[in-house]
Amino acid sequence: MYRPVFKRLFDFLFAVVALIILIPVLIVIFIAVKLDSSGPFFYFQQRLGYRGETFKVFKIRSMTNKKRFIHNEVFTNDSEVTRVGKILRRFKIDELPQIINVLKGDMSLIGPRPCLPRQKDEFDENGKFRLSVRPGLTGLAQVNGNIYLSWPERWKYDRMYVENLSFILDLQILFKTILILIQGEDKFIKKPYV
Repeated sequence: MYRPVFKRLFDFLFAVVALIILIPVLIVIFIAVKLDSSGPFFYFQQRLGYRGETFKVFKIRSMTNKKRFIHNEVFTNDSEVTRVGKILRRFKIDELPQIINVLKGDMSLIGPRPCLPRQKDEFDENGKFRLSVRPGLTGLAQVNGNIYLSWPERWKYDRMYVENLSFILDLQILFKTILILIQGEDKFIKKPYV
């Protein structure tokens, strides 16, 4: 019953409570972002979601307000990441608005991170599995190396998550995510499961 019913119910309740609690925090972050660099507060991007449907993901802008046509993996030390953006990225604060996506049902609290639509053509068999669940704010790949892993390595973790989805696994990922926010994700790099 967890996967078809309670997971979505938990996501919805979490999103409502989190948004109420975070409104004052988001106001402070809004002021900091606007003082640090010109441009909009929110950054929107099309991502691949449940069953291959695309949706617009919400993020707090952490980079300079310049047009980009190539979407590469961006690390915190990138020259285009703003001073405030470095802090936002280190503690994953730039992802907080995705709670709105969780509330809308585009995303879940736990699941494979939503990727760019063009990556669908690059999926191997493991990558295709990630589309059978809602993407998440954090997931199994994110607590085992995240951006330090290749895409095929991340997709192995995504498949493992889909095949073993449970309340206990979600709690384990949530707990480990909290540790990563405190210690940094480079401390949790692991080799993929085979």
